[in-house]
Amino acid sequence: MRIVLDVWRQRSPREAGRFLRYEVPDLSEHMSFLEMLDVLNVRLVERGEEPVAFDSDCREGICGTCGFLVNGEAHGPLMNATICQTHLRHFRDGEVLRLEPWRAAAFPVRRDLVVDRSALDRIIAAGGYVSIRTGSAPEANALLVPKPEADRAMEAAACIGCGACVAVCPNASAALFTGAKISHLGLLPQGQPERARRVLTMGAQAAEEGFGHCTSIGECAAACPASIDLEVIARMNRDFLRAALSRREREPISTLSRSSLREPTAEP
Repeated sequence: MRIVLDVWRQRSPREAGRFLRYEVPDLSEHMSFLEMLDVLNVRLVERGEEPVAFDSDCREGICGTCGFLVNGEAHGPLMNATICQTHLRHFRDGEVLRLEPWRAAAFPVRRDLVVDRSALDRIIAAGGYVSIRTGSAPEANALLVPKPEADRAMEAAACIGCGACVAVCPNASAALFTGAKISHLGLLPQGQPERARRVLTMGAQAAEEGFGHCTSIGECAAACPASIDLEVIARMNRDFLRAALSRREREPISTLSRSSLREPTAEP
């Protein structure tokens, strides 16, 4: 099997990038997409050329490390799958594929297909935590969680933070990611103490990072490999409105961080 790749090559954030074409023959249809890039890189090194830089770790669709655009589609053409879970049997022999990094101001390109997604980490750090005691395992029935809420929390927690939702959004919004991280804690009893502060601080951090506004196009949910539902955005908006209206009653303005007083990125 032979695949032709037009790959975005960029040596550093300060240098301009361009597409270079590589032909990769003698491939097996059973190879994963990243294994094909491994083969390409071995051949490039053997020729004394720089290998293509790309992110990967578990290669099982769990860690969220890998990710780039294939012919303009995040993680490639497969639904509910990461690029590391995509195999060459889903492409035609001799097909030309265009590979480029996530395109968003909040995801600066570091090199080739690698982008800096630390903005997502800072959103989580802004409020993605609970204050309950975690030193030992609690009794299973000590704090009952209704099955529907537990299921919805687990569905939101499935977000792997790959950034595909940002890459495909015309506004480069992180609303689906932020909504998922807010929802999976806010749906559980353990997440209630910080519920209001969480949505204010995490939403404000998303705005500070430069992510765009959500306009409910829905491309993010379609591209999400974890099938996160748009419901998490609606839930985030609802929690924000409640928190914003009651924050002066809940705690003095002076105790809030400056960033928590700004509006979040998502809109109904």
